[in-house]
Amino acid sequence: MNILIVEDEVRLAEALREIMTESKYLCDVVYTGTDGLDYATNGNYDVVVLDVMLPQMDGFSIVHEMRSQAIQTPVLMLTAKDDISDKIAGLDHGADDYMTKPFEPGELLARIRALARRTGEVIFENLTFGDLKLVLATNDLWCKDRNIHLSFKEFEILKMLMINSNMIISKESMIEKVWGNDSDAEDNNVEAYVSFLRKKFYYLGSKVGIVAIRKVGYRLEGNKDA
Repeated sequence: MNILIVEDEVRLAEALREIMTESKYLCDVVYTGTDGLDYATNGNYDVVVLDVMLPQMDGFSIVHEMRSQAIQTPVLMLTAKDDISDKIAGLDHGADDYMTKPFEPGELLARIRALARRTGEVIFENLTFGDLKLVLATNDLWCKDRNIHLSFKEFEILKMLMINSNMIISKESMIEKVWGNDSDAEDNNVEAYVSFLRKKFYYLGSKVGIVAIRKVGYRLEGNKDA
């Protein structure tokens, strides 16, 4: 599942990112209303978690603009404003659900899953490509009767490649989603972890490869019906 978080309180935004990451979700975090609208209208997200009080553009305006552009991504408004009138305003502008701060992480995740199910999102237990199976609950990679445990970053990179197996994933996208927008990671960090994954494919005897597309990014290659 791919989640967009729009929250200007940096500590809370990072806590939300950690909650999503621990649940094996991909996550983008932005801190202003204008960035939130840009990501929400140009990205491919399963759920948007949206604060109301944001710099540059408030959450009500963001969800209203999304709906005016026929973008139906489910929106969960997460805010300290707990008046009934605020909840009504959020729902009337096009939000799908409304939670107030402070919140319980378990309830937040349950509501996100519920919103994703409404739009037909499949919450995977395993991902497969060719002769490989990635077990999301354990970070284990299987090929037939052999398996190996992946590190966090290896797991996140391979999950991105498997979920988007019909696409080329850029190094920039991998850095943003795996290391975070504020990290000092560079292209060679991605290259190192792709190399680690290739060695693990070889160890498992897999016929799947990670192909580098010059100046574009990476994609998986192999017999999908294997």
